[in-house]
Amino acid sequence: MSILKKVRAVDSLYAVLDKEIAVFQSKSSLHCKAGCGKCCTHAEVDASPLEFLPWALHLFLKGTAATTLDHLKTKTSAICHIYEPLSVVDSGSGKCSDYQYRGLICRLFGYGANRDKFGEMRLATCKIIKESQAENFEAAQKAMKEGLYVPIFTDYYMKLSQIDFRLGNLIVPVNTALKLALEEVLQYYAYRPFPRGFKNCA
Repeated sequence: MSILKKVRAVDSLYAVLDKEIAVFQSKSSLHCKAGCGKCCTHAEVDASPLEFLPWALHLFLKGTAATTLDHLKTKTSAICHIYEPLSVVDSGSGKCSDYQYRGLICRLFGYGANRDKFGEMRLATCKIIKESQAENFEAAQKAMKEGLYVPIFTDYYMKLSQIDFRLGNLIVPVNTALKLALEEVLQYYAYRPFPRGFKNCA
């Protein structure tokens, strides 16, 4: 499967997920605090290269893939490269600099669920939402037990791996995932024609 077809497949998966999350948000009234980027500052965020393939292709088509890869190779911070903090002093406030191209983990966290050892659905969200929206959080947990649909992490990662088993099952630190996604796109087009309408993108 070509890079373009893989990217379109990932984009289609995200389009379905985004609609499901919107419905869940509407029914649960849960929402992220405006301007909060605390979850993006955790060093232990893991992801697969495949979920950032649309981002990598986007940078390639803009002509910034190679320079971004160089930056990632020398980056010492484990915080996601795409995250843009509000200031050096307040790293917990900020935004995703390429929100449209954020990964699967970024989309699911806060509005996705995992099953615990008893098979019960548990919403995977942050302490800020749990504490500041405690009533809505508890109501959502109860509604989930009663059948409220919520996207499930394992289901979506399985769907992702069906697009490309190798890239979808390689779970690594987020900046490594970004780097591998860029390398995948750059290597693919090293000996192939650029997408129609684009020349010397890299």
